[in-house]
Amino acid sequence: MKLNYKIIFHFLGLLMLFNGGFMLLSSLVSYIYKDGVSLQIFLAGLATLFLGAIAMVFTKNHTKEMNKREGYIVVSFGWIIMSLSGTLPYVFTESIPSFTNAFFETMSGYTTTGASILNDIEAVPKGVLFWRSLTHWIGGMGIIVLAIAILPLLGIGGMQLFAAEAPGPNADKLHPRITDTAKRLWLIYFGYTAAETLLLSAAGMSFFDAINHALCTLSTGGFSTKNASVAYWNSQPIIQYIIILFMFLAGTNFVLSYFAFKGKVQKVINDEEFKLYFKFVAIFTIIAALIIYFRADVSASSVNHPMVWGEGESAFRHALFQVLAIITTTGFVTADYTMWTPFLVVFFFGLMFLGGSAGSTSGGVKVVRHLILIKNGFLEFKRTLHPSAILPVRYNKRAISGDIVFNILGFFILYMLSFIIGSLGFSILGIEFKSAIGLAASTLGNVGPALGDYGPINNYAPLPSLGKWWASFLMLIGRLELFTVLILFTPFFWRNR
Repeated sequence: MKLNYKIIFHFLGLLMLFNGGFMLLSSLVSYIYKDGVSLQIFLAGLATLFLGAIAMVFTKNHTKEMNKREGYIVVSFGWIIMSLSGTLPYVFTESIPSFTNAFFETMSGYTTTGASILNDIEAVPKGVLFWRSLTHWIGGMGIIVLAIAILPLLGIGGMQLFAAEAPGPNADKLHPRITDTAKRLWLIYFGYTAAETLLLSAAGMSFFDAINHALCTLSTGGFSTKNASVAYWNSQPIIQYIIILFMFLAGTNFVLSYFAFKGKVQKVINDEEFKLYFKFVAIFTIIAALIIYFRADVSASSVNHPMVWGEGESAFRHALFQVLAIITTTGFVTADYTMWTPFLVVFFFGLMFLGGSAGSTSGGVKVVRHLILIKNGFLEFKRTLHPSAILPVRYNKRAISGDIVFNILGFFILYMLSFIIGSLGFSILGIEFKSAIGLAASTLGNVGPALGDYGPINNYAPLPSLGKWWASFLMLIGRLELFTVLILFTPFFWRNR
């Protein structure tokens, strides 16, 4: 079957219309704050809208059927097109004049990685900072899922796209119709964002800082409006606790949030992935807090106003914040955790491979995959003793098919291979070992802060140009769960069948 190129370009045009619309919103913010770049952002939005409209007009007579291959192409190239067009506000305003740097910042935004090349964030115009945060928010739930909600207007079914875009191995549906699922997910996403904005404002943040941090928290992104990130508010613990709460929610399966709002709390409590996610956060926080309290000097590693409410509270808060920030791949920082003893450096590096829940906006491997791998590993011991026994892996009291287990095993192997190849790619560019493996783990897992020269209080500006393109590729495949992008590099994908 030949690829339906018209529907592919039609959909890419639709994505550019979305992008252009959000740019116009950013130009409005720029105008309100009178930062002097509203016209440039407005022109960037018009250019994006124009290109999107042309693509849609020239492909309006497309066949309204999309198969799986076309779905993968739209998702992968959709992310690239969004990132390419998303550079325009940076380039037009000259906030980031280098195209390589602008593309890196935009890809980091849409993939919710949060790695930045900006040396002085607070000097950037407010309209550009808002656009930067919006790229996180758009990418967090997935611009593709947003578009699915309006696909019925175009007469196109969107299940193929949801399968390629939905984060995690199990795309639980809230409603039989995929468009209704997308609408409900976005409603929860928008509601959480609004709630966090109001709470942060009430806690003492300026409204501008509050809405930007809410956009970046719910997307598990990590861009901040301050050079010191969330460490800027180390003297206001309540602000950090609010962000902690919403990082936890953002790393939870959004389907569970829907069930909770419907009063089905038991379904949330009994969910195996949620229970393991909660246990991981609790256990790792206790370990980190104890080591910080007894061994680490938080005041030496903190960027701003370190000690408040006493050492015990400070150790607990910093530990909980950083554990959640890394597990959920949000990437905010309250201190330089690479100064918290060598054990904690390795500890946090390991957490980069964990990831949040499936169906959340987190990156990484995802908790449910680790859960199934652990269960399957224990069953292998039983299968060794009882080779004739039928011992299926069970998840939420249901037997999982062997295909799903093999898919997860394949994903994990591919993820580790990508990490190794990613590390080699950085080392070829002359980056030392600690920084290279930190960069690979962070970009592939969409975490943000890495290790060594690219740690929590540094940024990615010193990375060579080739390194930034390599990092952008790793961010893309990590965000789209490897298979979606890497399948495009296989020869059989492009064969007409």
